[in-house]
Amino acid sequence: MLVRSSWYELRVIMCLAIPGKIISIKDKIADIDFGGIKRKAGLDLLPAAKIGDYVIVHAGFAIQILDTKDAKKTLKMLKNIKIK
Repeated sequence: MLVRSSWYELRVIMCLAIPGKIISIKDKIADIDFGGIKRKAGLDLLPAAKIGDYVIVHAGFAIQILDTKDAKKTLKMLKNIKIK
């Protein structure tokens, strides 16, 4: 996404989607584990999602089910990132 922060400057702002694993579901609300941080998200957009699935969440709703192998690969890469 391009954002103009002033009349002369354009910056690129990027969103980072972190896979989270569904650990429980009750009434279309999932408890999702993001590497030890647990959050709730609606499953209204993904009625087929089930416990154990990895999902991407945006604005409080799970928006995509991920392939487990790809999700674990992404989490491994994120874990190995060194921030200076």
